[in-house]
Amino acid sequence: MAEMWMKCTECRTEIAYGATYWQCSVSTCNRSRMPLYFCSVVCWDSHLSTVRHRDAYAVDVKAPTKEAWAREQAEAAAQPAPRAIAPTPDRVNPGDRAAQPAPRPMPTAPTPASVTTRRVVGDASPATAAAVEGSATFSDTFDREVLIVVSKMKKYIKDRSGFNCSDAVAEHISDHVRAVCDEAIRAAGRDERKTVLDRDVPKVRR
Repeated sequence: MAEMWMKCTECRTEIAYGATYWQCSVSTCNRSRMPLYFCSVVCWDSHLSTVRHRDAYAVDVKAPTKEAWAREQAEAAAQPAPRAIAPTPDRVNPGDRAAQPAPRPMPTAPTPASVTTRRVVGDASPATAAAVEGSATFSDTFDREVLIVVSKMKKYIKDRSGFNCSDAVAEHISDHVRAVCDEAIRAAGRDERKTVLDRDVPKVRR
């Protein structure tokens, strides 16, 4: 088994040396002090709920080999540390401190003009890219199989109303189940959990 290089920022899944992982296209998500690494497009999409990007897309990147990573770390350690700047002496009298102008507030981040645009580049399938960009759901990227027990569904409808039920109803109900699962996955991702809990499932509307 390949050794671990990094862990996914969202789900903490291990990313092996030489494996493909995903990065956010926005530069603030790739700062040297706290870069973000994602094991899948789904994890990349989950982090967008906590940031405000005007235009973002996922980029597939190849993790370095163990030898290349060791060489990179050695080169970084060999670089001289930045020289500290001596503080400027404070020549203001203590009694005049109150007269100094208040520091200017930091500018706030601009409000997104419209709905965030999400794009996927690299080896992602068209279905996966469409799910992230908004023209499809996550469930469309997987096999559209029936997720319920058809016989139990027909019995419930028969017992409740006396009506018969077409087999095609099971496919539409499965679509609803997939949509609920997608919402629960996003809720778990926002809490940085790898396990979907009961509280992540949307409330039933009657």
